[in-house]
Amino acid sequence: MASSSLSFSPCPSFPSPTSLSSPSPSKSLPFFTTSRSIAVCCSSSSSPFTEWNSLERHQRDQWACVSSSSSSLVCDKANEIALQLPELKRLLEVLRAGRENGGGGGRGPGSVALVGTGPGDPELLTVKAVRAIERADLVLYDRLVSNAVLDLVGPAARLLYVGKTAGYHSRTQEEIHELLLSFAEAGANVVRLKGGDPLVFGRGGEEMDFLQRQGIHVNVIPGITAASGISAELGIPLTHRGVANSVRFLTGHSRNGGTDPLYVAEHAADPDSTLVIYMGLSTLPGLVSKLMNHGLPHETPAVAVERGTTPQQRIVFAELKHLVNEVKLAELVSPTLIIIGEVVALSPLWPLSSEKRLGMCNGAAMH
Repeated sequence: MASSSLSFSPCPSFPSPTSLSSPSPSKSLPFFTTSRSIAVCCSSSSSPFTEWNSLERHQRDQWACVSSSSSSLVCDKANEIALQLPELKRLLEVLRAGRENGGGGGRGPGSVALVGTGPGDPELLTVKAVRAIERADLVLYDRLVSNAVLDLVGPAARLLYVGKTAGYHSRTQEEIHELLLSFAEAGANVVRLKGGDPLVFGRGGEEMDFLQRQGIHVNVIPGITAASGISAELGIPLTHRGVANSVRFLTGHSRNGGTDPLYVAEHAADPDSTLVIYMGLSTLPGLVSKLMNHGLPHETPAVAVERGTTPQQRIVFAELKHLVNEVKLAELVSPTLIIIGEVVALSPLWPLSSEKRLGMCNGAAMH
C-alpha cells in the first residue's frame, strides 16, 4: 500500500468576501406569477449553499478556527489552511494511537463512504445515508450539501469543507484524495458528502478509483440526483408514454474549463426525449442556440430551477426561444438545473398548460 501524507498547496490570493457572497434576496413577489411564457416562484430566504467565506459554514468547523477578543470566530481563508493542517495532524495522531493501543491494535484500515445527499431537502436522504453520517469520525463536505444535512453529523465528528465553486476550489481534487486516504489509513470512518448522487457529475468515480487502488474499501451510498428530485418536486415526469421515450443528462462544464462543451447538442435535439443540464447557466445561450439550429422546436417547453427542493427554490418556466432571456431577467445563480422537453408542459405549474391541454382536447375531439 502506498504511504500517504497530508500536504496542502500554498494559499493563493482570494476574492473578497462580498464578491462570493450569496445574491441579494429577490424582490418580493407572489408565490407564483406568470408573464407571457414565464413563471417564477421565489423565496426571499438566503441560500443554504454557502460559499467558503460564509461565517455560518465555518462555525460548523470551529475546531479549525480561532477566537477573537469578542468571542466571535475568525476563519478567514488567509489562515484557514495553516490552522487546519496541525489540527488534522493531531486528529490523525489520536486515531492512530487508538488503533495501536488496546482497542484498535489488530484493526485494519478504516473505510470511506461516498454519500449522496440529494438536491438539498434532508427528507430525501436515504436511511443508509443517515446512518453513515451519524457514525462518521470525519466528514468532508461539498458546497451543495445543505445545512440541514450537516445537522445530522454527530457532535464528536470533525467537519471539513472541501467545496468547489466557479473559479475557486477550497481544496484541489488531489488534496481531497490525500485527506480521504490519510484518515482511512488511520482507521477512521470517513464520510464524503456530495450533493445529489456521488456518481452523477460528482467526481465520485475518481475518488473511488484512487482509494481502491490504495487498498481502501469504499462504500458508495447513492443519493437522489437533482434531475429526479427536482422534476418530482415540480410534477414533471422525465419520461412519459407518447411524450418522451428517453432522458439524457448533460453537464454544462467542460473538463478543461472551456466555455462551449455542449458539442453533443446535434444529437440531443430530439423532440421525443427529455434533456437535463447540470451546471449549465454559463453555457445556456450556446446550448439553446445549438438545439434550435439542429431542429428542436423553438416552442419546446423548458424550466430552470435554482436551489431545487429547498425553501429557497426559484423556478423559471419558458419556451425554449425565451429561456435564456427569462433566466437572465430572473438573475438565477448556481446551483441551477435546466430541463428541456415536452414533458415540462405536463407540470401543473407550467403557465401555458391549460391552453395546451385545451388545444389537445379540441384536437382529439375533431378526430
